[in-house]
Amino acid sequence: MDLEELRALLARHARPDMGTAIDGVLVSKVDRSSPPSPAMSGTVLALIAQGAKRIALGDRVYEYRAGQYLIASVDMPITGHFTEASPESPALGFGLVLRPAVVAEVLLRAAPGDLPPAGGGAAPGMAVCDAPEGLVDAVVRMVRLLDRPRDMAVLAPLVEREILWRLITGEQGGVVRQLGLADSGLSHVARAVRWIREHYTQSFRVEEVARLSGMSVSAFYRNFQEVTAMSPIQFQKQIRLQEARLLLATHPNDVTGVGYRVGYDSPSQFSREYRRQFGAPPSQDAARLRGSVPGASPALV
Repeated sequence: MDLEELRALLARHARPDMGTAIDGVLVSKVDRSSPPSPAMSGTVLALIAQGAKRIALGDRVYEYRAGQYLIASVDMPITGHFTEASPESPALGFGLVLRPAVVAEVLLRAAPGDLPPAGGGAAPGMAVCDAPEGLVDAVVRMVRLLDRPRDMAVLAPLVEREILWRLITGEQGGVVRQLGLADSGLSHVARAVRWIREHYTQSFRVEEVARLSGMSVSAFYRNFQEVTAMSPIQFQKQIRLQEARLLLATHPNDVTGVGYRVGYDSPSQFSREYRRQFGAPPSQDAARLRGSVPGASPALV
């Protein structure tokens, strides 16, 4: 497994915003451990070449380190931090945004019998696995393209499909395959997740969101909990609090107004739940956030 070459490539191409010249490819370099911080996971493959990271999703905790990858098949509110990172040995990671349309295209190209049998119901929306040699090799070839601009437009889409195929046929393939299936349990949950994210300030009844997602209430609740490790109401609360934190970073003197903007009718409830989530009341946390607005990049890489 050629992690040494991957480390050198990632270290050379890392930028503060994690972006690269290849659409959907992310590169990260972190030179210090930090306290756990909230973010959205993104829908992404995250492979660590050096260092280690811990992610909390609801009541589940995922840890992955050099030579392992994590898959997130739904954009979910998480808390995470690098547990092994220093200036002498920075954490280095590769990310690939998972696009359902491309996953579906790869699935359609597979011959009958090439795919492992699908399991029933919705798989968890996050999974960790050791990276097989074929996957690491494809990732190395993808990052090499950053040094070959002429080849990017033609070869990057081909390597992306190879990476997806390695994932789809790998140990956690079920998590990825569901992304490309229009009627999978994950696709129904993803529909509900999008609705909650777009309407997070509004109160809702679980029955209404179940109907919008095309499932019975019992199936919806079971699948939602399986994928996100949270109930729909808990998920909405996480989104509200994370949005509030983003707003407070730029409006630190308007705690009450921010609470109302994200859907809280009671300032005391907002302050109580905010403190429980972030370890400090809104005004104190806002002061701490000045100068370091949380970013919107996927937080797994």
